[in-house]
Amino acid sequence: MEFDVEGWYKKVNQGDVVLSHAGSISTKAITMILDDIEQALFERSEKSKLKKKIYNVVVEALQNLYHHTDNASKKVIDVFGEKFATFVLKKESENTYVFYSGNFIYEKNIKLLRDRINQINYLTVEELKILYKLILNNNEFSDKGGGGLGLVDIAKRTGCKFEYSFNSYTENCYFFCLKVTISV
Repeated sequence: MEFDVEGWYKKVNQGDVVLSHAGSISTKAITMILDDIEQALFERSEKSKLKKKIYNVVVEALQNLYHHTDNASKKVIDVFGEKFATFVLKKESENTYVFYSGNFIYEKNIKLLRDRINQINYLTVEELKILYKLILNNNEFSDKGGGGLGLVDIAKRTGCKFEYSFNSYTENCYFFCLKVTISV
């Protein structure tokens, strides 16, 4: 049974939503989204420290979506278009925001991502800082051009554990859902 991407997006896109997106993720889209988030946070008169943390987390998360969204299958492209990704940023409580993201990923890429997230979730903030510096200094890059810093940086900044799932969509394609809590 294929995962209901639209149903998931509709479910997380409720409540005090700051900004949401479902569609192609491109450098142009990222620039516009970041401008919109900056404006929305300004209008909400949030504490400077919280605004900065949210903005930095969203920058990293959008870069991850841009670099790691797989076009996956012809069916995915036919239904959703190329480089399809979703995100929702919403306020959960006075000092807490939640960032949900979703993107397609090939089945062959799941193990590496799951292992990385589990490693990150296991580490303390101090251990994350050490890992961040190790990755920063190793000068190794993935086949997609990244060094693996994005998720580590998000975890280091938020101090929260990631919630995630891989949901079967087609035979070799999954929809990866990630929830990041941002608070001060």
